Amino acid sequence: MVKLSVEIVTAERQVLAEDDVDMVVAPGSEGFVGILPRHAPLLTMLQPGSIRIKKDGAETAMAVGGGFLQVNADRVLILADTAERADEIDEGRAEEARRRAEQTLQEAMRGGNNLQADAARVALQRSMVRLNIVRRRRRRPES
Repeated sequence: MVKLSVEIVTAERQVLAEDDVDMVVAPGSEGFVGILPRHAPLLTMLQPGSIRIKKDGAETAMAVGGGFLQVNADRVLILADTAERADEIDEGRAEEARRRAEQTLQEAMRGGNNLQADAARVALQRSMVRLNIVRRRRRRPES
C-alpha cells in the first residue's frame, strides 16, 4: 500500500521525523485539508489548529500554531510556527494561557485596540486547540 512521508519542523526543532503514514488532516487557510497518497502538489498556509495523522488504524493529534504545508510526490512537509505533540502539552499551562488571552481580549475590546484584540484572538485560538487536544487524549489514549 502506498504511504505518505510526513515531516513536521519548527524553527526550534524537528517535531516529527520523516514517517510513513496513511493520511494527514491539517487546518489549511481555507479550512481543513485531508492529504492521502498520490495527492496533487499543494502549498497552503496553516491556521492555528489540530493536525491529525493516521497510521495503521491509529490517529495521532498535534497542535500547530500556523505555518505552511507542502505536498509533493507523496511527501508532506509542514513548516510550523509552533507545533506540539499531545503528550507534550501541559494542560495547566494551556489553561493559564487561555485565561490570559481572554483577559487580554476583554481589555483590548474595552480600550478599542483592534490590533491587540486580533493578537489576543489568535492566542486564545491556539490555547483552545492545545486544550482540546490534551483533553481528547485524556479521554482516548493514543497508540
